[in-house]
Amino acid sequence: MKHKDYYNDDYVLDISRKFLSVMPEFDESGFCNALTGKLDDKELFARFDCIVDAMQKSMTGDYSKNIMALSHMLGPELEKPEGMFTFGWWLWPIGRYVERYGNKDWSLSLSFLKELTKRFTGEYAIRPLLQEHPKEVMDELIKWTADENVHVRRLASEGVRIRLPWSQKLFVALDEFEKYVSILTNLKDDPEKFVQKSVGNNLNDLYKEDPGKADFIIAQWRKTGQSKAQEWIIRHGRRNQE
Repeated sequence: MKHKDYYNDDYVLDISRKFLSVMPEFDESGFCNALTGKLDDKELFARFDCIVDAMQKSMTGDYSKNIMALSHMLGPELEKPEGMFTFGWWLWPIGRYVERYGNKDWSLSLSFLKELTKRFTGEYAIRPLLQEHPKEVMDELIKWTADENVHVRRLASEGVRIRLPWSQKLFVALDEFEKYVSILTNLKDDPEKFVQKSVGNNLNDLYKEDPGKADFIIAQWRKTGQSKAQEWIIRHGRRNQE
């Protein structure tokens, strides 16, 4: 099954029931009528946007109230680093909702994404928050680098990538370079490969935009010793520099 085919009429019915369980005022019939039979000819992100449009029309007009309700339907946290892209697909349109409307209450949205990423990625939804509130969001992400949850630590890195696949370029890494360095440096010895790969991909992105800055980060790291994790991250980051 292609990713897009997951978001079909059965999905619409299932998630509408989930919405209704946490939002008594949710217009379930309106939501289903707007989507049933109308997704099959659309690509993945077009399906997301159709679902989000229907969500917006079927929920209250109060974004913050909606997010508080949605936080009660996220389900159990993933138990392992892997599994985000196995079990959490049903949550992607919720992340898309935050991606589109999150700056209506950016602080609440950021707190919500910290919980969402423990079940499914928030790497796309966090980017508009970084775009509009770079200093404040980066400060929070620096705190996330010390979180006990591997998915939170990974999002601290993955969300600030310059060239995140399936997303527009984001240059907060260059605009807030000191904070960016703090995020990557705090994670350079992370024991989880899931996080290491994200930090390495950050360096790889940075090499494509400003190689001098990437070399600067690595040089700073090597002043304080080496670790297997750090060396793997550096090799992964430099994989296109050979």
